[in-house]
Amino acid sequence: MFEVNCLAVLEQSVVFGRRFAKRGRGGIILMASLLGWQGVAGVAHYAATKAYVQSLAEGLHRELAPSSVDVLASAPGPVHSGFAGRAKMRMGKAETPAPVAKASLEALGRKATVIPGALSKLLTYSLLPLPRSLRVRILTGVMGNMTRPQSAYSQP
Repeated sequence: MFEVNCLAVLEQSVVFGRRFAKRGRGGIILMASLLGWQGVAGVAHYAATKAYVQSLAEGLHRELAPSSVDVLASAPGPVHSGFAGRAKMRMGKAETPAPVAKASLEALGRKATVIPGALSKLLTYSLLPLPRSLRVRILTGVMGNMTRPQSAYSQP
């Protein structure tokens, strides 16, 4: 997961960031997640990798702006992408990929982060005023209802 969500994202960002900066235009959308804004028990490693993506996108957004390269972090909540089935997750309400892609493309060049979907916005903005420790507990419960714990520290 670290190699896919962190190393590959970094390597591709460097390759395309340089290429776009050289030609003086371009856009990069990095797929972050609502879970990247705090730790979440049971999926702590995943949440940490998405925090990396969020932070990288925010930094590159400012770093590449003088070269006319737009960088966006797209931070959706659950998306029906096929991942849930492979991960044996039970996903109820979730966005389909098309509206997430549309919202992300529309936000590119206009902001550093987009939160696609009404459910994702509701969850994000309703949790925002809460203390971080409470947000962690709430999202841990939400994720606990979607999947069996994935912690590296659990007994098989």
